[in-house]
Amino acid sequence: MAIGTLTEQPTRRGALPPTDQRPPSGRLFALTGTLLVLLVLLAAVHLVQGTAAVGVADLVSWVLRRESGLEAAVVVESRIPRLAAALAVGVALGAAGCVLQSISRNPVASPDILAVNNGAHFALVAASVAGLSLPFVGDIALAFAGGLLASAVVIALTGTAYGTVRLVLGGTAVSLALSSLTTSLLILRPEEGTGLYAWASGSLSQNGFGTLRLMAPFVVAGVAALLMLGRRLDVMMLGDDEARALGIPVRRTQLTVLLVTVLMSAAAVAATGPIGFVGLAAPALARLLVPHVPGLHRHRALVPVSALMGVVVVLGADVALRAAMGAQTAVRVPTGAVTSLLGGALMVALALRLRAAPIGGAGSSLEVRGTGVRRRALLAGAVGAVLLGVAAAAALAGDRSLLVGDLLLWARGEAGPLVNTVLGTRIPRVVAALLAGVALAVAGATIQAVTRNPLADPSVIGVAGGASVGAVLVVTYAPLAGFWALTGAAGAGAAVAAAVIFALSARGGFASDRLVLVGVGVSYVTTALVTTLIVATDPFSAAKALTWLSGSTYGRSYEHLLPLGLVCLVVVPLAWAGHRHLDLISIDEDTPRVLGLNVPRTRLALLACGVVLTGTAVAAIGMIGFVGLVAPHAARTLLGRRHRWVIPVAALLGGALVVLADVLGRAVIAPDQLPAGLLTAVIGTPYFLWLLHRTRAT
Repeated sequence: MAIGTLTEQPTRRGALPPTDQRPPSGRLFALTGTLLVLLVLLAAVHLVQGTAAVGVADLVSWVLRRESGLEAAVVVESRIPRLAAALAVGVALGAAGCVLQSISRNPVASPDILAVNNGAHFALVAASVAGLSLPFVGDIALAFAGGLLASAVVIALTGTAYGTVRLVLGGTAVSLALSSLTTSLLILRPEEGTGLYAWASGSLSQNGFGTLRLMAPFVVAGVAALLMLGRRLDVMMLGDDEARALGIPVRRTQLTVLLVTVLMSAAAVAATGPIGFVGLAAPALARLLVPHVPGLHRHRALVPVSALMGVVVVLGADVALRAAMGAQTAVRVPTGAVTSLLGGALMVALALRLRAAPIGGAGSSLEVRGTGVRRRALLAGAVGAVLLGVAAAAALAGDRSLLVGDLLLWARGEAGPLVNTVLGTRIPRVVAALLAGVALAVAGATIQAVTRNPLADPSVIGVAGGASVGAVLVVTYAPLAGFWALTGAAGAGAAVAAAVIFALSARGGFASDRLVLVGVGVSYVTTALVTTLIVATDPFSAAKALTWLSGSTYGRSYEHLLPLGLVCLVVVPLAWAGHRHLDLISIDEDTPRVLGLNVPRTRLALLACGVVLTGTAVAAIGMIGFVGLVAPHAARTLLGRRHRWVIPVAALLGGALVVLADVLGRAVIAPDQLPAGLLTAVIGTPYFLWLLHRTRAT
């Protein structure tokens, strides 16, 4: 599991070698003392925050045992267990993220990026939905198995020498697939949706100390094991070859560290749900202090400091949440949503420090280069025929199956009342899926060409997430607004997200790696914002919100599709009309300028096409993932890189993919239904991971 090295700016100057034996400096003791004092202050504030009127005076009286009663009961039964959960989870995730970054020499490695948290969460939710009741130790074992399997998939499919972008993309893809499967289970059990949805983002709420007593031994044993491996980790920071030359069993050490960190993360997920990005934020903050604190680079100091920093992150997020939103509202908002906001922002900051490959350079090595065919028109016609066949099957299949004759009679206006009723609700759904697939596929093809980044899917890089935030804001605060207002808000959200992503990525020349990392960070931020909006404003409609955010055509009528239809009618031909410009811009930065093309203006216009298509599609049927990645890649594989053919064939493939996902979601478990976006994630993730596996470094 030797993982590629990430080059950062600035480099650490004057750092001591990892095997240095100098005693800890006064700065290290000062840093530790400062963190402990900060923890005490945060804990004191944390204990006096809540829905019950327990203030500082009541807390002091309880500590001095001057009185008991309701105040003591509130503190002991509710707030202290919540505080203890923050301590345990912060220590577990902070220490786990620290050593994962060390063995990978990658500053974005964490239990979240390796899909450990999502794997553990999926295993626990699956057991809960299946009615499997286990003791807490059994939950930890189940979460450990799920997290270990997920991390093994990420490591296996991203290769044996992967760098930052490959790790982030592989982990994000696996996490999205597992999240889709988890969401499917929650939608199938709507009676459990409210509690499980909040817990899915990480909640510190506890019923007494029973769970924490069982969790504590796993955390203590894990930290102790990591401290025992501290010397080995110090030497391994020099490089695998150097460590082997000094007698360190590199592979065995990496495997041991991985097993310990997965166990600690699984225990945290079993106790509080997946609290996001503590394992990324805490070690990253600790490592920022390494150049200024002599001795902190040694893991026997770095692991405890990262653990303390993890507690500061968790407690600080919980305290800030209650201070900003008030005790009553903050009860419903999971702490993990706030830490995910911090983690996404931190990933963006790390991306800006990354000395990434320039656009068209190493970052483009993942592109699938099509071999092309001689009879492109014939192939495009065949893809169109497939789309028509899938659309016809989608019109006939569902909770009530119809025959082809019924469809023909309906088309001629001669069908009976039952057929008219069924097709009257089913056909608009088919049209919605088709139009959304076309829009997202063309958006993906355009954005990939303009950025020269073959992995710039609108959902992966955060543009679709921005559209989702805009739409949810309208649904939340203006529920009576019309569909045009919803479409406009989604488009505005996509535009804002795209402006942030591309503006930050443009620093240093549109580096391919930086674009991906900034986009993924923004995607995590938007997901956390949507989660906060849902659970804070209307927690009892979590299942409904989950369905919409997962991309559902349910209840769509022709009037809902009017904005999307108009945008597809206008913008898709505009994007196709710029196919020659897309061909030139996708080559490099200099060729189009030599040929007289105004690159900034053309890039902005084509990106605007992609953003408008994405925002309108999200407003129409919600979040649909991987369509903008899979369809353009498949089109280039079949036809080569000429966008004259790539755009129309990608549009046909995108429409067919979403229609297929929609009909499968309606028919497989009829009369229950699954949103189309969940199925596209399940379908698209294997293709995406195969792409990473096919192009991995050897």
